[in-house]
Amino acid sequence: MCNMCIVTWTLMPLFLAGVLCNTWEVVYHQRRICAVKGSSAVIPCSFYYPKNLRVKRVMWVQVKSHPFRTLFISDRKMKQVTTRFQYFGDKHHNCSLKIHQVEHNDTGKYTFRFTTNSKGGKWTGRVGSTLKVVDLSISVTKPNGNGTTKEGKSVNLTCRNICDGSKLLSAFTWFKNGEPITEGPTLYLSNMSSTNSGNYTCSLKTHTGTTSGVIHIDVKYGPKNTSVSVRPSMEADAGSNINLTCSSHANPPVENYTWFKIDDDDNIMDVGNGPVFVPGDGGQYLCSATNKHGSQNSSVVTFKIKPYWATCTRDVLIIATVAVLLIGITVTAVRRLHKKKTWVPETEEDIQNTDYVNWLPCDNQSQQGNQYEEAATEVIYATVHFTNKRKSNQMASHNNEDVVYITVCRNQLSNPL
Repeated sequence: MCNMCIVTWTLMPLFLAGVLCNTWEVVYHQRRICAVKGSSAVIPCSFYYPKNLRVKRVMWVQVKSHPFRTLFISDRKMKQVTTRFQYFGDKHHNCSLKIHQVEHNDTGKYTFRFTTNSKGGKWTGRVGSTLKVVDLSISVTKPNGNGTTKEGKSVNLTCRNICDGSKLLSAFTWFKNGEPITEGPTLYLSNMSSTNSGNYTCSLKTHTGTTSGVIHIDVKYGPKNTSVSVRPSMEADAGSNINLTCSSHANPPVENYTWFKIDDDDNIMDVGNGPVFVPGDGGQYLCSATNKHGSQNSSVVTFKIKPYWATCTRDVLIIATVAVLLIGITVTAVRRLHKKKTWVPETEEDIQNTDYVNWLPCDNQSQQGNQYEEAATEVIYATVHFTNKRKSNQMASHNNEDVVYITVCRNQLSNPL
């Protein structure tokens, strides 16, 4: 009995070694895998089992620190089009897994498990592969020394992938404000100007979604393109408001504006401050824009203010012209109205249509004899014109003309003796 026990315990390790090493096994070809966020990661894997068995199901397990956050990825789920996990293997010996657009949440340990058609024929490769997800980073160096990035200085930007270690193995693409500008691990910005200001990022050349953090370059410079504008015009009437505006481009913005006037003796006088200046008279003016990186003067502008008498003469001429026009219109209207009221017979027909009225002595003269004894009666003849509208089919007869008599009494006192 004891001999049998010794034989059994002697053969058992050999049997188990044969089963574990040659029959049931999962091999992870990369124990540690590093990937940039947004890129793809492949976990290469192989598995082995007895030849007389058939694999029915495969599964990848993501093991995290918290047991309730363990992710089970079966072959059925990995066949879905929308999933980021793609099973590259089969149900024979290849168990490789590919993860698209990796995220920081994908970091962890991955193990492979498969099930055969035999009872108890299951196996899990507990060693697994560990995935690490990192971000691309940009290092900034200034050959001219640290400090403010001024115009004319140089800056070097280097894109780094931690997965490469100390070697620059990855290929990179550089972007400015989201637009690709060049390729390579290092971007050299020399003799910079205001056009170099912007947001810079880098990404893996093979994966455009692997964008690094943003590095903002802000190039500082003194005032540029300083100019003066005159409103409303370069020549204005006396008493009108003139505004001179000084404008300039600078980073940081202009801190101080100073106004100067050049007199007849070419002397330059300080006359005011601020971006807008209201001059008291015409002449030659210029402005100076200043910030902590420098200053710049504008070109000289000359404007004129018309004298008061010139403006007054112009206004008088306008008023006089309007008055003459009004008088002419009034005279014309009066003449036309007078012509319509005065009528003089011109043709023989007009004369024939004229009736005469005689002024004869009045009967009441006797009644007022005492009052007008010495009054003389004057006969006055008046002409009254009647316009008769007759139809065209009726003939006018001179024999049928009517005579109209009317008596109008007019007493006139005779001159005293």
